[in-house]
Amino acid sequence: MSNFGFATRAVHAGQEADGVTGAVIPSISVSTTFKQNAPGEPIGPYDYSRSGNPTRIAFEQAVASLEGAKHGLAFSSGSAAIATIVNMFSPGDHLISVNDVYGGTNRYFTRVAKPHGIETTFVDITEASALPASVRPNTKVVWIETPTNPTLRVIDIAAVAALVREHAPQAILVIDNTFLSPYFQNPLKLGADIVLHSVTKYLNGHSDAVMGALAMNDDALFQKLKFLQNAIGAVPSAFDCFLANRGLKTLHVRMEQHQKNAIAVANFLAASPLVDEVIYPGLASHPQHEIAARQQSGFGGMVSFRIKGDLATATRFFQHTRIFALAESLGGVESLAELPSVMTHAALTPEERATLGITDTLIRLSCGIEDAVDLVEDLRHALEAAQQA
Repeated sequence: MSNFGFATRAVHAGQEADGVTGAVIPSISVSTTFKQNAPGEPIGPYDYSRSGNPTRIAFEQAVASLEGAKHGLAFSSGSAAIATIVNMFSPGDHLISVNDVYGGTNRYFTRVAKPHGIETTFVDITEASALPASVRPNTKVVWIETPTNPTLRVIDIAAVAALVREHAPQAILVIDNTFLSPYFQNPLKLGADIVLHSVTKYLNGHSDAVMGALAMNDDALFQKLKFLQNAIGAVPSAFDCFLANRGLKTLHVRMEQHQKNAIAVANFLAASPLVDEVIYPGLASHPQHEIAARQQSGFGGMVSFRIKGDLATATRFFQHTRIFALAESLGGVESLAELPSVMTHAALTPEERATLGITDTLIRLSCGIEDAVDLVEDLRHALEAAQQA
C-alpha cells in the first residue's frame, strides 16, 4: 500500500478482510499450533505460533508500512526488541549509544550486554561530529534516540548516518523512534538501518499492552532478526497484537491531538514565572529546533520542564495534579507526568544524571488527548500549589 497516504495505511495495511467469512477486522488467532497435511508440510504459512501468528503478522505488516519499510517484527516488549538486536553480536563487539538514552536501554547495555563481553560507549551526539572519535574497528552498532528521553535532545539522523557510512561501514544505525512514532518521523528515509519502537507507547496508544517492534529494509538483516525472534521467543501474544493493531488505526488522529496539547502546554510553561526551563523541540528556543523542523513532520506530545525550587517542590507538584497522573510510561490517550531522576532514570548514578541534566527538578510530561485548556489549568494549579511549602 506504499502509494496510499499515512492515514489510509494506518487503517488498512495488513488488515485484509477474512477470505472465508468476509470479516472486515481480522480475527484474533489464538491457536498455538497449526495442522499439517503431511509431516513438514503445513496447510498454510504457519506451523507454531512462536514462529509466526496471523494476528502478529498483520501487525508487523502494518508497522512496516507506516515506517516505509519492507519488513516488520514484533516483540513482547521494547526491551525484548533491544535484546534481540544486541543478540546479533558477539563478545568483543562494541556499541556506541547516545548518552541520553532511555534508562532501560542503558541498563541493558551496561548490566546485561557488558558482562557478556559487549562494550558500550555513551556519547553526546547532539553534535554529530562527535561520533567518529568513538568509533573502533569492532564497532557494530550506533544507537540513537531522537528526541532523547527525558531531555528531548534532537539528533541529526542524516548527518549521523553519513558519518557511520564513512567511519564505521561495518556498523548498523539503530534509531529509537518511540517518542515521535512513524507519523512524525521516518528514520529509514534518513539513512537508518533499523527503527525501534516501544509499541507500549504511541503505536498502541491506550496503555493496555506491552510490546515492541522493529522495522527495516535490508533482507539479510531481517532474516537474522527473524531467526532470533523465533529462537529467543520473546514474542507478543495474539491478543496484544490485536490491541496494537486497533491502536494503529487511530495513530494519525491521536498524534495530531498529542502535539496540539503539547504546544499549548509548552507555551504556557514558557510563560510561567514558576518554571526555570521548558524543553520542547517545537519551541524556537530549543537548541536543535531547526534540526527537528527539518527531519520531522511534527514535534510530538512530550514536554519536559524544570520547576523552580528543589526535590520537595517537584514532589508537591505531583501531589496536586488532577489530570496528569503520576506514572511511568508515555504515549497513551491519558496525560502522564513523572520525575525521571527517581523513576525511569533512577538506575543511573547521581554523576551520570548530573551530566545528562536529569536533575531533581526535571519533570517529564506526556500530553494526552484531553482538552488542552484543562491540561493547562491542571498544570497552573499544581505549579502554584507546589510553591506553597
